[in-house]
Amino acid sequence: MHRLREHYTLEIDIPEIRVTVPAIVFRKRRADGECALFSYEGQKLKISSTYYIGADWIPGNKSKHWFMVEPKLNPKHDPETSEPLAISKEEETQLKRVDVSKMLFDALSHPEVHEHTDELFEIKFESPSISLPKQDDLLSPLLIIRFLKVVKEIVRKGLKKSYYKINQNLYGKVKGKVLVGQTVKQNHAKNKDLHTYCRFEEFGDNGIENRLIKKTLLFVQRYLNTFQGLNEQKFFQQTMDFIQPAFSQVSPDVELHNIKHVKFNAFYKDYNEAIRLAKMILRRFGYNIQAIKNQSTIDTPPYWIDMSKLFELYVLGKLKESPYGKDIIFHQRTYGNELDFLYKANDDSVVLDAKYKPYFKDSVNHQDIRQISGYSRLRRIREKAGVSDETMLDCVIIYPDLESENKDITKLPGEPIKEYEKVWKIGLALPSLSPKKNDY
Repeated sequence: MHRLREHYTLEIDIPEIRVTVPAIVFRKRRADGECALFSYEGQKLKISSTYYIGADWIPGNKSKHWFMVEPKLNPKHDPETSEPLAISKEEETQLKRVDVSKMLFDALSHPEVHEHTDELFEIKFESPSISLPKQDDLLSPLLIIRFLKVVKEIVRKGLKKSYYKINQNLYGKVKGKVLVGQTVKQNHAKNKDLHTYCRFEEFGDNGIENRLIKKTLLFVQRYLNTFQGLNEQKFFQQTMDFIQPAFSQVSPDVELHNIKHVKFNAFYKDYNEAIRLAKMILRRFGYNIQAIKNQSTIDTPPYWIDMSKLFELYVLGKLKESPYGKDIIFHQRTYGNELDFLYKANDDSVVLDAKYKPYFKDSVNHQDIRQISGYSRLRRIREKAGVSDETMLDCVIIYPDLESENKDITKLPGEPIKEYEKVWKIGLALPSLSPKKNDY
């Protein structure tokens, strides 16, 4: 395994690879992103990471060499060029890991964030699995969050009712089809002549789809219990409290061969998504709920997480918690442009943009400032903000500050960028984990 952090180039020696290696691409609806780039430096293969994190096989060499991009950022940048500065091996080992799960959990405590998690991550189920240490498993929480979100919507609309078969040992009566073999073996052989095993249909909530969801909910609960404090996160507490009463009378008993043959129904889109995610989650743990706690490693398909998108959602959550929360508009679109945030307050309105670029602390990126300034001059944005005249709106760039203690957005517009008029910046601390030994 080869490890590297975000925005880093790692040189490795793989003698068997001597062909051009294509970039790994994150597919999106509007514009694809590049997760990792490959090039040669003499006999060395260079892997260059971007703002995506995850684990994947080196293209063209599947099942032999894989690498992992960890959520770590270098806080040191050249103030003139914004390029990252080289740091020593000792400094590398001291870099903190961004706590990706906590960023997402904090953001998802706000219902407005739930509908914007599309294109946050990509999973390559068609590729061979990678065996990761359990602490490096960033994918399971994302799958679980998406699953709970869909199931919550199902509960809100009402569980699907259907006909399902029941095998039951009835006393003094017969219903449906008599199971002769079981009746003779379990009843007549034991002198229970008035008992009869029967198979019949009932109509209700206990259909195979709901039983599959209930079984997966038990897996999810067991998984959350293996991580200290995770089960106490506000998002999980509220969601499970909402879901569980609806499934209280649903059995979790479902056979493995039945799980693999559950089919989708075009009339139940939420159920289709929930079943697809349930199969993914169960497959990740080998359909064995007892194995979750004792696992030190986990087999995962290659995956990528868009940290730029995650930071945007994290900022949205912080803005919703701020004194300005009720007046924040997210992803205002106009003329093919999409603004991150707009604080609507008439002539005091503020245009805000989240940039997952830590170098904003010490330097200025003129292209980014031109972009946000352009947003503030769009007529539709100004009309939406309620600006009545030629007032120039404040523009604020929110960036990750790895050395800041500022965990919340309490006051707009922030710190002025002296080179520009009415352009400001706010450095926001990210949740982090202590460095692990032997990371590099």
